[in-house]
Amino acid sequence: MPWYAWLIMILALGSILGGLMLLRDTAKKLPLTEEQLKRIHERNAEMDAKDAEEKR
Repeated sequence: MPWYAWLIMILALGSILGGLMLLRDTAKKLPLTEEQLKRIHERNAEMDAKDAEEKR
């Protein structure tokens, strides 16, 4: 493989990794109230129960 093909592959991989690292660094936690967290946990429990019921 010619040297410029290696260069293009390295640049492409670097761009992908750089984009992923930038995305990770800029991710922010979602500030949720206790009530919202409670509703989310209840909904997850309901969905888990529903999924377990469907698998039977």
